[in-house]
Parts: sequence; C-alpha cells; structure tokens
Amino acid sequence: MTTQAPAQPGRNRTGRILVIAIAIAVVAVLLATALVGGEIYARRSVSGCISSQFEREMGSKIDVRFGTKPLLITWLDHKVGEATVDTADSKFGPAVGMAVHANFRDIELSGGAQGGGVIGSSSAHVTWNNDGIRQTLGGLVSGVRSSAADGRLTLDVLGGLAQLQVRPEIRNGAVQVDTTSARLLGIGVPTELVAGIVDVFTKSLQSYPLGLQATEVRVTDDGIVAELAGGRTDLTPAPSGTQTTAQAGIQAGC
Repeated sequence: MTTQAPAQPGRNRTGRILVIAIAIAVVAVLLATALVGGEIYARRSVSGCISSQFEREMGSKIDVRFGTKPLLITWLDHKVGEATVDTADSKFGPAVGMAVHANFRDIELSGGAQGGGVIGSSSAHVTWNNDGIRQTLGGLVSGVRSSAADGRLTLDVLGGLAQLQVRPEIRNGAVQVDTTSARLLGIGVPTELVAGIVDVFTKSLQSYPLGLQATEVRVTDDGIVAELAGGRTDLTPAPSGTQTTAQAGIQAGC
C-alpha cells in the first residue's frame, strides 16, 4: 500500500500569497486604467468647457493649458486652480496682430450645460506689432513706426503726405491714445481731422474682456506692450439654445 505524503504548509502558504499578489496587481492595473481613462475624459470635458467659454468672452481662437491639478478632480468639484490662455488667431477683438498671453486663477465653474462660473483673479501680457496696428487702422494709414526712446508712434497717413504722432497712456485703468502732433506736407493741421484714426486706435487698446484692465502700457521699437490685471469676474453662461447637443454634452462636465 502506497502512503500519500501530507501537503506541506509552507508550499500552500506560498501559493496563497502568489494568488493574492496577482489579484492585487490586477486590481491595481484596472484602477490605473480607470483613472487614466477618467482623466482623459475629464480633460476633454473641462478643456472643451473652458475653451468655449473663454473664446466666447475673448472673441478670438485660443489655446488653453491647465495647472498641475488633475482635471478628473476638476470634473468632480468644478474648480480649476489655474488656466493659461494664449490667443491662437491673427486677430484679437478689433485688433489685427495683437497677441495675448493670460493667466486665470481660482476658477469655479457652474456645472451646468450652459457654462458660466467665476474667475478669482487674472493677469495678461499683450503685444501688438506695428504692422498689425497699420492693418487695424485701415486704408488711410500706410505705415506705422514706433520708438521706445520717446514713447511715441508715427503713423503715415494719405500715403505719407501726412504724419500723425501719438502716445498711449493709462488713465483710470484704461489706455488712452493722445495725439502729440499732426502734420500735412510738413504743416501742422488740427488734430480733429485725424480723430477717427485715433478713436479706432484707442478702442483697440480698450477691448479687453473678463474684467481685465490695463496696469501698464509702453511703446517698443516693434509696437506696443501692455500689462493687464483683473479681479473677481463672472463667466457669462451661453444664451439658451445657442449650443449644439455635442457642446452641451461637453459642457455638462463643467
């Protein structure tokens, strides 16, 4: 008669540990996959929501980047620590060639399909090159030159027959463009004759959305640079019925 050897306790314990380790590894892989998938979905949802709202407010195509906080958490709590926005278009509002780099902090989204929410604070760096200024001011202006040394811009008007010199300054949180001289064929002319050009110039430097106001403006040899800052500001919800079903589905994640 053959006697079967009893099972060794150590071998059984090793087998159980191996099974448990495999189970833990499988659970970890599934959990990691779920988190990655959730982050991808949340990033698409939140990014689409914020991009559409900011583009609507800023009137320009933009690129949006976010801080280190996972957007899966943002998708759940509707809070964004920081969003960095860069214009991705050749035009910002009425201004051709104006580039904006902005930071928006402490954003709280409404969580509704129409968007909306609150921005805690913001800042922006704006550059506007001379050729963009020329294109913005229209057909009467054929050339723009700027001088960092004296803080003025010279506009060639009527094909260079007239020169208009202007200086941008900040007054009461807004950029004002003042005419320092206007000459036609070397002879001084009343500045009222070129008031329309200056008005377009001024409005282009005042068209900042989302509560942003100018804190500094300076003339460079390439154009104009402005610094902006803003406090607590509302994000306006989209008008009812203006979104497609796809847009509403994305923005519901806000």
